[in-house]
Amino acid sequence: MIIDSHCHLASSKFPEADIAELVGRARQQDVTQIITLATSLDDCPRNLQLAEQHAEIYAGIGIHPCDAHEAPEDYLDALTTYAQHPRCVAIGETGLDHFHPAPEGWSTEDYHRRQSQLLEEHFQLAARLDKNIVIHTRDQTGDASLQEALSIYRRYADQVQAVFHCFPFSLEAAQPIFELGGIISFTGITTFKNATTPLETATHCPAGSFMLETDAPYLAPVPHRGKRNEPAYTQNIAEHIAAARGETTECLAAHTTKTAKSFYKLP
Repeated sequence: MIIDSHCHLASSKFPEADIAELVGRARQQDVTQIITLATSLDDCPRNLQLAEQHAEIYAGIGIHPCDAHEAPEDYLDALTTYAQHPRCVAIGETGLDHFHPAPEGWSTEDYHRRQSQLLEEHFQLAARLDKNIVIHTRDQTGDASLQEALSIYRRYADQVQAVFHCFPFSLEAAQPIFELGGIISFTGITTFKNATTPLETATHCPAGSFMLETDAPYLAPVPHRGKRNEPAYTQNIAEHIAAARGETTECLAAHTTKTAKSFYKLP
């Protein structure tokens, strides 16, 4: 039993007609639960609908930092309503993105300030609703977005657990997350030959500190690299990380599933 702890099934890359077969293929690969994450107000209803239609699917509700500039001033009212849906198991995907340039009409400073505002408000919502939070950080160089997200997390760590998804950094960089009670998650990047750091980190992370994810439709693992990613491929990620850790895929699946069930408070 494996859980895909982070994907985006409301993406236009997943036509509605594909979803049932996609869930079936995941089940054939022992991927029994799937968390689909919203990235904007517009795709919240679709993610919740998918969770209603398929017992294997649960949803996270949030606004991605790259969509922060499009969130209306009263976005939190709608987000609060969506987040109280019984199939919503987390707040997110939210976070900070210093990789993509500011959109037209926004200075870099104002764009990043808006992202920080939304991240803090997402933490407040998570604390109010007793849900955990899924965080995205990305920089062109360095780790400024990670450090800023950590500084915000510290203010809420006694109320909310955070996962820093698609973690690209060293085990040393993950330690402050662990010290706050947070966790990290790994994608198909761990299977890429030119991405040694994420696999090295996954190899040495203690059991209970990380989850597996596809981030589908993006970042398909080897041997599917370059294709549309999907939850079934969590199995490939599990096999690759397990081999690097010197443990069986079944063992890795067991402890990452336990971690995901705890984080998302799944039945």
